[in-house]
Amino acid sequence: MIRQIIRIDEEKCNGCSLCANACHEGAIDMVDGKAKLVREHFCDGFGDCLPACPTGAISFEEREAPAYDEEAVKKAQEANKKGCPGVQVQSLKTVEVPLVSGGISRLQNWPPQIKLAPMAAPYFDMADVLIAADCAGFAYGAFHEDFMKGKVTLIGCPKLDGIDYSQKLSAIFTNNNIQSITVVKMEVPCCGGLSNAVRKAIEISGKDISLSEVTISIDGRVLEKK
Repeated sequence: MIRQIIRIDEEKCNGCSLCANACHEGAIDMVDGKAKLVREHFCDGFGDCLPACPTGAISFEEREAPAYDEEAVKKAQEANKKGCPGVQVQSLKTVEVPLVSGGISRLQNWPPQIKLAPMAAPYFDMADVLIAADCAGFAYGAFHEDFMKGKVTLIGCPKLDGIDYSQKLSAIFTNNNIQSITVVKMEVPCCGGLSNAVRKAIEISGKDISLSEVTISIDGRVLEKK
């Protein structure tokens, strides 16, 4: 049948995954770092993904496409609820564990990866947020107690992920009432991308959010606080 459906321009797509997160029907997946409409029968043609795209890579078109299958969408959504717990959004409680295993985990939210984090979640409300280079938790021995305690934690590596976090972070800052942000990065040059992304995201959000930064050496020392 001929109907309205979305079109994704892969040349404009920057791989931020915001459209995939915004598509409640699950029609879009990230494939080789690019957004792709992989289930045309899941696309309702309403374009919830359009405003989420920061590069204008998504548009409408009229073309031959399978009809929107609402029943299949509902079944897939229900299956996802029972699927991999690794990507299910959760608030966590602090659990006391024997000291021999390392003390107390201060992780309050799941998943902590910036790429997988939701754009809105209850644990973000009035939260102090820690945005950290994922190496920092291994380099600094008291990372949980000194940096994560009392904060929602997001982690990432700009070099390994190869994307600009600023768009995803700006959506999180815009959609939630964030009180403060602490960036903990390593002394290596590529970690500068994490700080730059956070500052850019705050600017895009238009919000006045308190920001502090800490730099950790590769041997686990605090080099700078600002």
